[in-house]
Formats: sequence, structure tokens, C-alpha cells
Amino acid sequence: MAGESKGMRSRQSVRDMVLSMLAVGLVVWVGYLFLPHDAGGDGVRTVEYKVAAASAKRAAPYPLLAPEGLSDKWRATSVKYDPASLGGGRGNCWHLGFVTPAGQYAAVEQSDIAPGSLVGSLVADGKPDGSSEVAGRVWERIQGGKSRALTFQSGGGTTVLTGTASYEELAELAQALK
Repeated sequence: MAGESKGMRSRQSVRDMVLSMLAVGLVVWVGYLFLPHDAGGDGVRTVEYKVAAASAKRAAPYPLLAPEGLSDKWRATSVKYDPASLGGGRGNCWHLGFVTPAGQYAAVEQSDIAPGSLVGSLVADGKPDGSSEVAGRVWERIQGGKSRALTFQSGGGTTVLTGTASYEELAELAQALK
């Protein structure tokens, strides 16, 4: 009888363990269903930038630019404004990064540091590549080893549109800047 009791306890322990695992699995599955997932399915985390841009426009000592009216295919992935007091000697810096409709990277970078220093830090091995007129502004084109940029100076700040995106996509971004 003592052996029979021990076998029954062993079966009950296994049964309890299996039921516990099923309960934990159910909780994990329900949690997964309610967690937000990226609609695109490509793992790109997007951010909202309009509030950050409005706040940065009030703080920046230059006319800060942010895009308005870009299609939903442009997905903002990063946004940051660092005032000179936090920029580590880099001046007042505005950054807004995107994944473009073609799946490339493009960013709006603005700062009041020396233009050559800013462009040099953003476009490795950058060389002048002509100019383009977009939205009534003449943008200098810079071609680097792996990236390119459109850049112009205005109001005490330098604006650089940079990334792996084509000049055409960078021009589309430039067209939307307000």
C-alpha cells in the first residue's frame, strides 16, 4: 500500500506540473496577443516627432526645420534635440531620422556648430557633388563612401539631410521641411 501511495503521488505531481505549464503557457499567449506589434512586420520601431519638433522649435537659436506632409511611407525612427548645454561642445543639435519609402535611411540634422565640422561628422569621406535647387533653396550635394547629403546654411544654423537614401528621396524630404 505504501508503494501504491507513492506512485499515485508521483502521477499527481506530474499532472500538477503539466497543468502548471499549461497555465503559464496560456498567460504568455494572452499577454502576447495584447502587446502592441509593428504593423509593418519588418521590426522597425517608429516614433512620433511632431511634439518634439514643436518643443525644439521654441528652444533652438536657429530656424529649426521639420517635415510636414510626408506620406505615411516615411517612418520616423528617432528624434532628439540637444541644447548646447547638453551637446558636449557640439552646439544646439536637432536630429530626426526616417526609414524612407525605398527602405533606406534619411535624417534631418541641424546644428549651430561650424558647417564643415557638422557635415564631416555626418558624411564619412564626403566630397562636393554639385548642387540642387529644392523648395526655393540651393542645397549643396555631398557624396560620401556609404552615404550622401544635401546641406544649406541659414539663420545661424546648418541643415544637413543625410543618409543612404538617394538624392531624390533627400530632395523629397527637403521639399517637406517647414
